[in-house]
Amino acid sequence: MALSPSWDAWLSENLLRGVPEEALTRALIEGGVAPEVARAEVTHARRHPAVEAAGLPRAEVVSLLDVRAALHAQSRRGVERRRGVSAEEFQARYYRAHRPVVLEDFLEGWPLLERWRPEALARDHGGVEVEVMAGREARADHDVSPDACRTVMRLSEFLRRLEQGGPTNDLYLTARNFALERPELRGLLEDLRPAPGFVYPSRQPGSIKLWVGPAGTRTALHHDVDSVLFCQVHGRKRFWLVPSFETPHVYNREFVWSAVDAAAPDLERFPDFAAVHVHEVVVGPGEMLFIPVGWWHQVHALEVSVSVTFQALDVPGGNARWHTFG
Repeated sequence: MALSPSWDAWLSENLLRGVPEEALTRALIEGGVAPEVARAEVTHARRHPAVEAAGLPRAEVVSLLDVRAALHAQSRRGVERRRGVSAEEFQARYYRAHRPVVLEDFLEGWPLLERWRPEALARDHGGVEVEVMAGREARADHDVSPDACRTVMRLSEFLRRLEQGGPTNDLYLTARNFALERPELRGLLEDLRPAPGFVYPSRQPGSIKLWVGPAGTRTALHHDVDSVLFCQVHGRKRFWLVPSFETPHVYNREFVWSAVDAAAPDLERFPDFAAVHVHEVVVGPGEMLFIPVGWWHQVHALEVSVSVTFQALDVPGGNARWHTFG
């Protein structure tokens, strides 16, 4: 009996990743495939012309990136936490060096730290109807295919459900809901403060995004196509970060998304992820996490949370962009 299309794709992908054939055979058997079929399918897949043709150039690229990963491991650098970083140092030490950092004092003095708290948003903007994502827990694909989760409700009702509903991944106002593009909420942008050398001053449409959700909201492992300044206004979020140069081991199957849970990876399904270096960091109110372009990140809200992200960075030549082919 031939393998299902999903098992067939999994097998070809892992062969190209260099996973040993005996490990793949064992995984197939544990997945319910008869031993003789498993061995035959692994041999057949390894000899497939497409796998053989793709193997050599991909192996060279992976080897080069693995050297970069080894150098990263030897540096023993986690995610730094800093205060008092100038724009010049930020650009030289972090943006151009492609290194994440938490700037603990980035939002100090910004009015949004008070005016964007949930109770203030409910008081000042509660009557505004906003689009949110609901029913996420019923859909395993809600990150990849979010349109089925879109719904509209008053901001006051949304915030009431966050405060009273307890931890859940079911309800979330995300960047895809474009809340700050609504005319009724554009005034919130007046609560930002200039950050020359960090954020481009003209507030380009779509470059500033709002995230509001309860404790328990999760975003699956993914990367952005630009560097991002992730600013935490209220509550705390936990991040798992994976360097961009470890992409060959992250099982990037659908555009910018990975199938791996970085917090608890299933190494039977994703054996190559065992080689990945995962950095864990918690970001709290007033802090900014710089996420370099291409760095993978998974997010979990520890409390009711309000966040804002910036992608129009005020750097020479503009924010460097990752051109994906997914």
